Amino acid sequence: MANILIAPGKYIQGAGELKNLSTYVDQLGGSALALISAGGYKRIGGEIQAGFDSSSASVIFDQFNGECSKTEVDRLIKVVEEKGCNVIVGIGGGKILDTAKAVAYYKKLPVIICPTIASTDAPCSALSVLYTDEGVFDQYLFLPANPNMVIMDTDVVTKSPVRLTVSGMGDALATWFEARATYNKNAATCAGGTATSAAMALAELCFHTLLDEGLKAKLALEAGVCTKSVEKIIEANTLLSGIGFESGGLAGAHAIHNGFTVLEECHHMYHGEKVAFGTITQLILENVSGEELEEVVEFCISVGLPVTLAQLGITDPTPEKIMAVAKAASVEGETIHNMPFAVTAESVYAAIMAADAVGRYYLEG
Repeated sequence: MANILIAPGKYIQGAGELKNLSTYVDQLGGSALALISAGGYKRIGGEIQAGFDSSSASVIFDQFNGECSKTEVDRLIKVVEEKGCNVIVGIGGGKILDTAKAVAYYKKLPVIICPTIASTDAPCSALSVLYTDEGVFDQYLFLPANPNMVIMDTDVVTKSPVRLTVSGMGDALATWFEARATYNKNAATCAGGTATSAAMALAELCFHTLLDEGLKAKLALEAGVCTKSVEKIIEANTLLSGIGFESGGLAGAHAIHNGFTVLEECHHMYHGEKVAFGTITQLILENVSGEELEEVVEFCISVGLPVTLAQLGITDPTPEKIMAVAKAASVEGETIHNMPFAVTAESVYAAIMAADAVGRYYLEG
């Protein structure tokens, strides 16, 4: 099996970069369809339009209907054909970005991804998650290439809710540990081969950046400012974790996150918040050293990521509920089987309960 690394064609991060969107559109084709929510357009649409007003490039804004579904993708394909657009731009959160990637894929056009939050590592990936019109999961659309450009406007991200960026830290926290497990198993990554040394280095850098900068960044964001720590965390949440998970591999933490989706009590929690608890659970499955486990748990507590089942909303963790989570996390084909040892529902159940006990111990500290 070959070693493979995949990544976006260009990653751009800086203050006010959305004002320069016209320049980047001009480089890729010149005529953009920009998918954005009504609220997003109200906040930043005028600034983006002003950049196009003084450019040879053009933009047509289209309001996102709220769901990344085949119906919405087909609707936007017709808009692209009617308006003659040759670049697709997604501006906003995950479902808008996934929709933009899907439209670009079906029309064989370049795509620019512009997240307005730093809550997950998905913007850099060659993947769209499609839902039905009612919001029920439909399918993963695996794409032949990553986005042509990813633009992170730090001014915009800094104004987003702090909890979203902290959730992004939770998602990024899993990157190194899942990549390490997948590497030790010599298992295939999402990129279609085994991990390169470059991917592993970026995954490890992601973890150390979180430890060094995470709390400082959270405090700065709560003060409403963008510091060097905030900039480093935005990059870790988006680029380092994005390349790290896709080209390094997924293992226990994300599978355990998927398991928690079977409990309605957890539905109000963000993706990265559940992944953070999944990371602690994975570390217990691996029986890592006490020092490594403590380092991760104390980091989570310091930035406000959940370390107990109660913090995930599970105030009554009956054996039946937790076993349902464990079974869902360990079904055939789940990424938990990239762990370098055999995993069963029973071992996952034990690790979840132990993770909860560890979290309570440190919280009571």
